[in-house]
Amino acid sequence: MENNSEILFVLQGLNNTLTNRQIYFALALMSYLFTLFVNLTLIVTICVDKMLHEPIYIFLCSLSFNSICGASSFYPKLLHDLLADAHVITYVGCLSQMFVMYCYVFCEFTGLTVMAYDRYLAICRPLQYRALMTAQKVAKLLLLTWVFSLLESAVGITLTSRLPLCGHHIPKIFCTNWEVVKLSCSDTTINNIYGFVLLLSHMSQTGLILVSYGYLVQASVRSHTDRRKFVQTCLPHLIALLIFTTSLVFDTLYSRYGGGGGIAEVLQNILAAEFLVVPPLVNPIIYGMNLQQIRIRILHRFPIRAEIPKWRS
Repeated sequence: MENNSEILFVLQGLNNTLTNRQIYFALALMSYLFTLFVNLTLIVTICVDKMLHEPIYIFLCSLSFNSICGASSFYPKLLHDLLADAHVITYVGCLSQMFVMYCYVFCEFTGLTVMAYDRYLAICRPLQYRALMTAQKVAKLLLLTWVFSLLESAVGITLTSRLPLCGHHIPKIFCTNWEVVKLSCSDTTINNIYGFVLLLSHMSQTGLILVSYGYLVQASVRSHTDRRKFVQTCLPHLIALLIFTTSLVFDTLYSRYGGGGGIAEVLQNILAAEFLVVPPLVNPIIYGMNLQQIRIRILHRFPIRAEIPKWRS
């Protein structure tokens, strides 16, 4: 056993990907740049247009910023490793990557819960919505989302950092808390209990969102306006929740039961990284297409005109 700060982790997820690395690098780079582009476009559109300074758009802006953080905790290191001969990461670098990554996960769940609460008030209590969802309340909800997520991540990383480690090989393309804990030489009961508490907490948030949607569906059938509001704002939110939860379940199942030789390494990496790749890329596209106010303003700022040349006789 050695001092943890001196450990250099070896990421083994790319060990067998010796061929076509340039192709994988190009695909990863395009995916990262496009993720940054769609999220930054959404953020800038909301920030510069005063007509979009409404609670739902502000929460969406926070969600897009969180997506950038999540993608940035994964892509830069992956791009470096795709061009490097040695795939290693320092102990501090590994813990830092895990901190940002899990903060992204927790913030995503809490942010989607806050957005479900906002939609519940907008559709089920429209007359009281302005009084209930004030600017001060929006600020408090955003502060709660980020502070709560940072604290959850900090506690988890602190519990992991106290463990003495007897290994330094991680069979993935990025660091995860579960893989590092498995390298521990000591008892990990506290880590397991804290992980179970976090799992229960965020699954409860998912349950609250689904319950709130039961009320939203009942309320939306009352009028055409409520149905249109549900389709434009609630449906993309529900799709975002399902995509993120499904991606996270894939990663959890792969971490616990994956890694077998029967699955191609490329497929293993895709399943493991799906929650870091798909939601940040897809969510802003879904919202941009379904929220009419955002779609109109994006098309206004980035007009696509097919100009037909005029021939002079």
